[in-house]
Amino acid sequence: MIDFSQDYFALFGLPRRYRFDGAQLDAAYRALQRGVHPDRYAAAGETERRLALQSSARVNEAYRALKDPVSRAQYLLSLQGIDALAETDTALRPEFLQQQLARREEIAEAQVECDTAKLGSLLDAARQDIAALDVELAERLDTDNDLAAARDKVRELRFVTKVATDIEAALGEIEA
Repeated sequence: MIDFSQDYFALFGLPRRYRFDGAQLDAAYRALQRGVHPDRYAAAGETERRLALQSSARVNEAYRALKDPVSRAQYLLSLQGIDALAETDTALRPEFLQQQLARREEIAEAQVECDTAKLGSLLDAARQDIAALDVELAERLDTDNDLAAARDKVRELRFVTKVATDIEAALGEIEA
């Protein structure tokens, strides 16, 4: 079974960094799941079956957290005692918010007009922003150890990721 006291990075044998080898995460996940999957313990006693189920759930939870950039950054910050996405603190830079408001208005107009080319262009721009924020987060977390700046960037990344998801959904509705 697994050691429940380990953080997610240690569980998968990864360095505690924002950037790491995604293939190594995937391989470690598969190996851990092979070892703790509840089906392997179907004939075992109740305690072992329960422990296997808990271990499998923990491995899945850790994998989802580290696979997703927003969740990974949030988790890294939480290890430092920082709640990056606290519901009581939703402040973002005014320039960022203005840019996102304008983007949302463009998305709404493109949806009304069923303009897939415009939505595609907006999605490309959002993805470029996501890539730039990803680079900034890696610098803040892995190089500078600037946790306050990282906290702000993870909040922006979550926002823009949601925008991209909404654009993809709008495109799906139009193309359906």
